[in-house]
Amino acid sequence: MTADDGTPPPFPGAVGITNLRVYPWQTDDGLHGGTPHVHLCCTECYVVVGGQGRLQTLTRRGFEESPLAPGDVLWFTPGTIHRAVNDDGALQVVVIMQNSGLPEAGDAVLTLPPEQLADVATYRRAVSLTGPNGSAPPSAERARARRDLAIEGFAELRRRCAAGDTAALDDFYAAAAALVRPQLDAWQERWEQGPAAVSRQTGEQLDALRGGDHSHLAGATVTRIVQPEQTTLGMCGFLSPYDPLRARRD
Repeated sequence: MTADDGTPPPFPGAVGITNLRVYPWQTDDGLHGGTPHVHLCCTECYVVVGGQGRLQTLTRRGFEESPLAPGDVLWFTPGTIHRAVNDDGALQVVVIMQNSGLPEAGDAVLTLPPEQLADVATYRRAVSLTGPNGSAPPSAERARARRDLAIEGFAELRRRCAAGDTAALDDFYAAAAALVRPQLDAWQERWEQGPAAVSRQTGEQLDALRGGDHSHLAGATVTRIVQPEQTTLGMCGFLSPYDPLRARRD
């Protein structure tokens, strides 16, 4: 429902939505694309709107590749290490992210080599887009450097898993869980104010309808978020996130 002050309702389901143009940059293994990483609490969905590519994944089932072509919809659950590969240089995806877009607010750990996952400070220095002291503006050079470092770690994880090393994923998952632990209170708050609140509201509406109360329908509105203009350097590519704060009622 819309608040009395005219504030638009949240995006449906309390999810996040972002335009993604997967990096066309070449990698050391001869492919082109983004940075392999994992989410710890969120399912992520790709809706392919242009170009051709693949999603490389690593789970307990092993390494897999899923083709990506316009019209495809592919989603993957927490713990799925994934890497977007841009085969024709034009791969474009609409990304739908669980928990009010929590992956873009911290629920992501890159598959860096183990020594870069040792502690939060070391990891943050390795993934920073603004240089060691944070004084430089974000740069494509830094985005490529952290991507290539993550691909190095991803390749080692693949090698260990293919060789039957059952501890490989557990070691990485344990390191990732330790790195995100300082953020869990903020994630909890985001979840409570987003998905949990939306779910409770649906329950309240169901109870009201059972009792013959349909008054919430009188608050019906149409809401729009204008197409994002700013493009940021993300993990998989150039991101244009749809900002709910820019939503307006039509």
